[in-house]
Amino acid sequence: MISRLRPIIQILRPVNFIITFAVVIVGAIICINTGYSISKIILAGISAGLTASAGNVINDIIDKNADKINHPERPLPSGKISVRLAVIEYLVLVVSAVAISFFINRLALNVVLLTTVLLLIYSTRLKRIPLLGNFTIAFLTGFAFIYGGVAVDNPRAAVIPALFAFFINFIRELVKDLQDIRGDSAAGIKTFPNQFGIVPTKYFITFLTIVLIAATVYPFIYKIYNIEFFVVVMIFVNPLLVYVLKSLYENNEPTNLIKLSNLLKLDMVFGLAAIFFGR
Repeated sequence: MISRLRPIIQILRPVNFIITFAVVIVGAIICINTGYSISKIILAGISAGLTASAGNVINDIIDKNADKINHPERPLPSGKISVRLAVIEYLVLVVSAVAISFFINRLALNVVLLTTVLLLIYSTRLKRIPLLGNFTIAFLTGFAFIYGGVAVDNPRAAVIPALFAFFINFIRELVKDLQDIRGDSAAGIKTFPNQFGIVPTKYFITFLTIVLIAATVYPFIYKIYNIEFFVVVMIFVNPLLVYVLKSLYENNEPTNLIKLSNLLKLDMVFGLAAIFFGR
């Protein structure tokens, strides 16, 4: 029984679900102004996590052939679950996310519907357009903070963390494209590295990283966040970004790129902590 359930859970990317849930919760907390509902905040986190998981499932369905090269260990290319089961799982996730968002407010329902459509378009079309697909995923990741603000009727307060999340995930998306360059080429997927090369991709990642590091001082200088934010950013977030950049230039091997992608995901958690403790 456990062996059958494992691939069903694996295709959801449980870690991504948890991170998305946490992003929405933190987004809601930093946006709390006066009145709020804890139950609506939790529902927002769950619906966002389910929407993200649905996006992962549909992406794996569309990318099944490319993943036979890039990620042969994943549930679909390895044959651990069927496409039919994955489609059913996708529909259950979408319906559940939409149903939950209905009990938050009308804007939350519209956000979930819009995000679901964007993720579907991304998997079928946008990810094959250099940078536009990367931009879409980075935008939606940052938008999770805004969604947290929607749950407490104050989305404007989440704009700055949403921008930070956008940049770090834009960087991560490009690293993942470098990681998947072989399989994407075989599948005819025109990512930025496939179109313009590995070196220009590294230069673009460097530019985005410099912009992100420079931007991290803004909330402290203008007293948007407290000293705790600055301390966590300078001790954890920015040094890890520098390490990722250094390692990126030293090693192009897929195993190292996978590690760097995971480190950027960890850096997102550190960024959440900085915002949470520095608000």
